[in-house]
Amino acid sequence: MLDFRPVLFVIGLLLATIAVAMGIPAVVDVLAGHSDWQVFAISSAFTLFIGVSLVLAGRAAEMRLTIRQTFLLTTLSWVAIAVFAALPLAFSDLNLSYTDAFFEAMSGLTTTGSTVITGLDDAPPGILLWRALLQWLGGIGIIVMAVAVLPVLQVGGMQLFQTESSDTSEKVLPRIAQIISGISLIYIGLTSVCALLLWIWGMNGFEAVAHAMTTIATGGFSTSDGSIGHFNSAAIDWTITVFMVLSGVPFVLYLQTVRGNLMALPRDG
Repeated sequence: MLDFRPVLFVIGLLLATIAVAMGIPAVVDVLAGHSDWQVFAISSAFTLFIGVSLVLAGRAAEMRLTIRQTFLLTTLSWVAIAVFAALPLAFSDLNLSYTDAFFEAMSGLTTTGSTVITGLDDAPPGILLWRALLQWLGGIGIIVMAVAVLPVLQVGGMQLFQTESSDTSEKVLPRIAQIISGISLIYIGLTSVCALLLWIWGMNGFEAVAHAMTTIATGGFSTSDGSIGHFNSAAIDWTITVFMVLSGVPFVLYLQTVRGNLMALPRDG
């Protein structure tokens, strides 16, 4: 019989992480004087409660993930996160149905880029940031978080890469901790450089950060209905194009290059 406790434990940790992430757009809305911060605060508290409850319910003396449990975890984690990530969208001033909110959240997490929201130019800043943050986390952050958790359950971490389509299962570094830190640094580094360039080319700070996150995630969400065409800037267009190409390269190849394998990228190409 399949033991669901390790699966519930990890999903609980991921939901708790999403709950904490909801605090970021809540703070942005507070600073902007928008009442939607309450929606994020309540959604965060509810999601955190469910997440902690799953962690407590999933605890066991010995937790070990099998291949079947790992596949189940990979599927259920995306659905569970989208269910709760949709809450701020559903109860915000956007007046979305929960179905539309779930679609938007899942589109963000899977970096699909499809949207059902119009009037983005007048949307609350917290909502705009939440959409960008969902894509950024979905791009690779969720994988990094899961790889950090799975070794605790004696699954070794790398099995997740075998069930994800966004990377290779080749063990490019000897320790999981090095893989996590390497991917995180590359992801954050690319995001930071992209945001800086977009700000230099004319976006304000908020727009630059939001577009940098969705660019590195290769998702394409924007803060405007006109997307990047709203800015009417060739420099911005080219910056986003270049960084999307860079982000489309498997990050393990960057890690191999940094470790001295200078032919990793040319050979893969």
